[in-house]
Amino acid sequence: MSQEALKQRISAPGPKKILTLDGGGIRGIMTVEVLAGIEETIRKQQNRGSDFVLAHYFDFFAGTSTGAIIAACLSLGMSTARIRDFYVESGEQMFDKAFLLRRFRYKYNDENLAGKLQEEFGEKTTLGSDKLKTLLMMVMRNATTDSPWPVSNNPGAKYNRPDRPDCNLNIPLWQLVRASAAAPVFFPPEVVKVGAHEFIFVDGGTTTYNNPAFQAFLMATVEPYNLGWATGENKLLVVSVGTGTSPKANADLAPDEMNLLYNAGSIPSALISAALNEQDLLCRTFGRCLAGDPLDREVGDMIDKHGPVMPKLFTYLRYNAELTREGLDSLGLHHIEPKTVQKLDSVEHIPELQEVGKAVVSHKIKPEHFAAFT
Repeated sequence: MSQEALKQRISAPGPKKILTLDGGGIRGIMTVEVLAGIEETIRKQQNRGSDFVLAHYFDFFAGTSTGAIIAACLSLGMSTARIRDFYVESGEQMFDKAFLLRRFRYKYNDENLAGKLQEEFGEKTTLGSDKLKTLLMMVMRNATTDSPWPVSNNPGAKYNRPDRPDCNLNIPLWQLVRASAAAPVFFPPEVVKVGAHEFIFVDGGTTTYNNPAFQAFLMATVEPYNLGWATGENKLLVVSVGTGTSPKANADLAPDEMNLLYNAGSIPSALISAALNEQDLLCRTFGRCLAGDPLDREVGDMIDKHGPVMPKLFTYLRYNAELTREGLDSLGLHHIEPKTVQKLDSVEHIPELQEVGKAVVSHKIKPEHFAAFT
């Protein structure tokens, strides 16, 4: 889709629909199975043929890390079946262990991941390519400037003006996706040339936008981003899909156990988890939540709860799974050991992760969630 055609699509009258995807390593295959369920639900609801893909329905895809990989695939018009094949067939190759001496810096080589992305997207396909059927946003962290970068192909964005020497639309798509998925410890950072400058990027999950749902809403509606989509419960749909949560409650934790090593290992994941939860809460506060697991014991799931803005600014759906013993049991997955599906690099347990995604579909996705936007 050319930039002109994209402009026409995003400015056309009628409701707009956003799909956002969390980061989470190989657990992204769980997301893909959830998306397959959404794809099939909407296909049946709209009486569409077998060639129906989510890019026919959603106007805007946003993702962080593994979510950026999937979002880019969807924006290119790929079916969930094709994306599933990509993860199943390439997952183990993408997590190729680095040489022993390099493991002091990162666990896996990036050559296979970069090669697979170039193979799928095209080495010369840029963020401004007419191959992209929808708006696309990917979140990464610019380590050079110490700032989060939500990068999009929005034709009206300040840094997408074609007359700029540092126009983001000229950056290879595969490289931006690779940057968003450059998880510290797991992969080396990605160096990206933007105009005359080189920046070092790492995984967007190290920002507050591992769940990019609320940021996508802001990009769609806040004036400086130059999209200006209308708000309203029947005018804007935001669907957010997670890669599973695994809270590590420890009732027996003693204060003297919280040493330097404990804090180094637990604080980063705790901060990411808290930020993810906060983004979800913001969406449920300003959006009318129709689907989502309880956030905590106090606020619950926020389904049809009042907020500071009434009526709310969009309709919100959140699909995720808790990858604990209790959470898996609630999905009927008594045979899956939690620790096998909690790791971000658990490539040997892709089939179990797929089971989790399919269970989310059967237990949580309902046709009526999408009824107002068919």
